[in-house]
Amino acid sequence: MRVSKRARWALVIVAAAALALAATAAARTHSSSSKKPIVIGWAHDSTGAMANFDGPALAAAQVEVKKVNKKGVNGRKIVIKTCDTQGNDSSAAKACADQLISQGAKIIFTTCDVNYASPVIQESATKNHLLTVAPCIGTDQMSPKFTFCGGTKLCFSFGNVAQDEGSAMAQVAWNHGWKTADLAKDNTIIYFDAVVNAFKARFKQLGGKIKFETTYQDPTVHPGSVNYHAAAAALIAHPAKVFVTATAGAYGALGPMMDDLRTANNHTPVLNSWAGDGTYWTDQNVTNYWFVTYANAFGHDPSKAVNKLAKALNPAPGTGGFITGPAAIDGVVLAIKRANGSLVGSKLANVMQKFHHVPTISGKVSFSKRLHSVFGRAYRVIELHNKTAIAKGTIVAKKVPHSPDQP
Repeated sequence: MRVSKRARWALVIVAAAALALAATAAARTHSSSSKKPIVIGWAHDSTGAMANFDGPALAAAQVEVKKVNKKGVNGRKIVIKTCDTQGNDSSAAKACADQLISQGAKIIFTTCDVNYASPVIQESATKNHLLTVAPCIGTDQMSPKFTFCGGTKLCFSFGNVAQDEGSAMAQVAWNHGWKTADLAKDNTIIYFDAVVNAFKARFKQLGGKIKFETTYQDPTVHPGSVNYHAAAAALIAHPAKVFVTATAGAYGALGPMMDDLRTANNHTPVLNSWAGDGTYWTDQNVTNYWFVTYANAFGHDPSKAVNKLAKALNPAPGTGGFITGPAAIDGVVLAIKRANGSLVGSKLANVMQKFHHVPTISGKVSFSKRLHSVFGRAYRVIELHNKTAIAKGTIVAKKVPHSPDQP
């Protein structure tokens, strides 16, 4: 039996209509999926030793997300979901990470200390294969050659590589004519040691002389420890052109050490890392005190965008580390775009390993297959006199000698 032309055309039209309906349904499904928010889980410390660093970074990141969401990321908005790691409580940190992952987080941000961050990283990167980002971890342990990230390439920090930072500090000392140095190591955390080791290596390379070295422990982490008094006395007994340390103002040793030095009428310049940024811990004895940091939190940064953001935050940021939060958001957004919207951890990591001078609000950021923390940053150099911050320009590490801390 023959089918008429009219019947054949009717069948063609019906088939085409069915295909069109199917395509429309698929498009709607795809559109609906693509418009779901990108959930970033942020495990932060709100009460412990890292609260002074985590809080401002998170607050600044939330401001940056509002700006990003005006245009969206591949048609999607970003949502930050948070939980509290409760200081150095590993069980609370693990539960925090699990909570964020159960809430749909596809990217995890964690606190700025490797020890505190470890339980979160084990859950997010090692077990669930998610891209895991620290705004300001300062060691190179996020790199694949370390077991810290489970041997994966999924961990990154928008903090400085400690070796880069210590080398920049050495350049500051040399540029100011401080040709001899005494070193005081706070061996509370690996980052502090790594910065001072890097300073020593680069300073000697520049022609500087290390006259004396001592160590101390912070009472915040080591209750009852007061050996920082002995460290200050030892520095006074071994005069040099500059005293160098790496420790945090948020901890308990830096203020008393400065008191010991200045009340003994010793006015030698003290040079610290970004951990010693801020005036929140200072008193009248903090004079001729210098540090390098990510950004000038006191309204005199070379970047207008940084100054605008710092002014918008309430409360005002205590250190320049606040800028690492929005910088990490900028970096992750760029990685998602370059990965064509993918949130798969390995794909995002492949993209981020290739970052070379990519623009963020903190300046240009670079990573590599070997280093997953930032190197080559233009550090802000600041001097404190009591509670007055004086901008002293910027510094970039011209050379970073290899040290035992590097893989």
